[in-house]
Amino acid sequence: MEVEEAGELETAGKDVAEAEYHSHDFEWEELKEEVESGPAFSYHLSPFPEPAASTTSPPQLSSEAWRSFHRRHASGKFFKERRYLLKEFPELCSSKDHAKVLEVGCGNGSTAVSILRSSERITVFACDCSKDTLERANEIISNTKGIDIKDRFHPFLMDVSKETFPDWLFCKACQCSLGKDAALLLDPSHHGIRKEHPVFLRENQCCAGGMDFITMIFTLSAIPFDIMPTTIEQCVSVLKPGGLLLFRDYGLYDMTMLRFLPHQRVGFREYMRSDGTFSYFFSLDTVRELFHAAGLVELELEYCCVKSVNRKKGKTMQRVWVHGKFQKPPT
Repeated sequence: MEVEEAGELETAGKDVAEAEYHSHDFEWEELKEEVESGPAFSYHLSPFPEPAASTTSPPQLSSEAWRSFHRRHASGKFFKERRYLLKEFPELCSSKDHAKVLEVGCGNGSTAVSILRSSERITVFACDCSKDTLERANEIISNTKGIDIKDRFHPFLMDVSKETFPDWLFCKACQCSLGKDAALLLDPSHHGIRKEHPVFLRENQCCAGGMDFITMIFTLSAIPFDIMPTTIEQCVSVLKPGGLLLFRDYGLYDMTMLRFLPHQRVGFREYMRSDGTFSYFFSLDTVRELFHAAGLVELELEYCCVKSVNRKKGKTMQRVWVHGKFQKPPT
């Protein structure tokens, strides 16, 4: 469930694929002051009213909306490899051991292809709610020069907002290495455990053994806010002690947020596009609270403020993303 408002955007003087997004072209505090003092943006700042008992329930997340989104954007033109990720998260390509990465909401593979390219010692497990998107990601990565994906790229179908991770990512035999969080997800009274045994596991291998890294790149914002805590907790449960969760998503007052119309608000800092897909815009405090509540330790957290150029329209736009790096405690 990934989406990034890339399209024809370019950073001034650089192609998007080569740009170092983790930068500071302008100060977020100055943008904040401009937005909060501008009458045209006032509806973004007001509390979202609680729905009255007599009114209809708020719009619900539809996985089909994301599947339709990716079908519409299945062309190679939409694909933008995220090469900047290796600059922002160098740990992905500096691990001495064979690292396992879980890409949550992999979309068309724009994150996975960069990770796989960085090191032959990395294996990527990638989930998405769209079968067509997973097939497209596998096709793109398989056809990328310089990458041998044999036994290194394992896509699987899953809607992270509604389903639990399959038990072959971790199992009871690995509880001692994963930590007590895994026990909750392994308890049948907590939820139904998925028993399928994928073909890439050896006969004597019960599971993948947990993840060294989890990447959530423009994924968490695509689900309703009230589901986010459970989603993060589930991710933490398959992360090894000492493992890293790498986060990149929409920041508060990003230009995408400011162009939403009042009727598209479905919650506080939460919006629904005309195609039915969600988008939430994070403050640093919100991200900090969400990941701390899941037991993670903050290593890095800041706004990335980038000026982008739409050459077709001749406009310069102020993009805001949140960059975060969190660690599961070693014990």
